[in-house]
Amino acid sequence: MPLHLEQVEWMPSPPLAPGGGPIDFEHLQRMTLGDAGIEQEVLTMFSAQSARLVQALMTMPSDAGELAHTLKGSARAIGAFAVADAAAGLEAATAAGSDPSEALAQLGEAVAEAREAIEAVLRRS
Repeated sequence: MPLHLEQVEWMPSPPLAPGGGPIDFEHLQRMTLGDAGIEQEVLTMFSAQSARLVQALMTMPSDAGELAHTLKGSARAIGAFAVADAAAGLEAATAAGSDPSEALAQLGEAVAEAREAIEAVLRRS
């Protein structure tokens, strides 16, 4: 039986270490297929979601690990890799039962930087 191969269009993976800035806009552009309207919508939603989740995480609810996991995925989708890494750190701390205060502080800082970058982009649009 002959093997049928299809040509698949290659898309580079996100960088292991993001380049300058809290948002990798090249990654975001790939994820939104270059649609500026979708980019703005996604950035607006992420900014609101990240603020809401960080606020909820400040009280360290019983589902903190799940909230951190949600934020990690959203951050990776838009190219906010520092937020994703910080959320992963908080997720790991909660899973290990260790003190989450440092991880939570790092997450708060990363989200603040990402939201500041997002606001700057949205103001220019």
